[in-house]
Amino acid sequence: MPAIYHSGCQSKQMIGNMSKLTFRTRHNGPIKSLDREHLRREDPTDLDIIDESFYFFKSNVFFANFEITCESDRNLVYLTLFIIECLKLISKSTNRRQAQQDLMNLSQQKFAIPGDPKFPLNNIYTRPRNNAEADEMRSYMMQMRQECSTRLIDLVWPLSNDGGNVQPSKWWTCFARRKFLNIQLNEVDIY
Repeated sequence: MPAIYHSGCQSKQMIGNMSKLTFRTRHNGPIKSLDREHLRREDPTDLDIIDESFYFFKSNVFFANFEITCESDRNLVYLTLFIIECLKLISKSTNRRQAQQDLMNLSQQKFAIPGDPKFPLNNIYTRPRNNAEADEMRSYMMQMRQECSTRLIDLVWPLSNDGGNVQPSKWWTCFARRKFLNIQLNEVDIY
């Protein structure tokens, strides 16, 4: 059986049963700066959880099963599903600017968190214990979504050297119709 790639990031801080990992960010939220101990230990490339989700995306997206080996794997699962939603939007966009705006709108719109009836991963996430933890989880997940969508547009739809309109990378957009773990967040309809 092929190897599934698990997260190498670790944190002692938790929100529910999800790791509260720090990451490089330009967006406001509960994460203010990167904590060096939250980076991958196996390699010196300084991957944070968002870089790691891009790095393992194309390998992990083909699997229907994913064993959670640590709490940061839950972050990886959620980000993988969110990347698929972002790719759906990018594949429908006519230019980079529109795609960028659509991704920012997607990352900031109201979304379900663990414990909500519409959240598709309630079987692997625990619901927040109280309203304060629910607010912290929502703001943490929103900041992850914002940073993920900001970095993804540069990977999928790079800027051209001459300022012309480059098409999105087919090596990324081909995954827009994939289902990871046979689940979709269903935030974007492409049909």
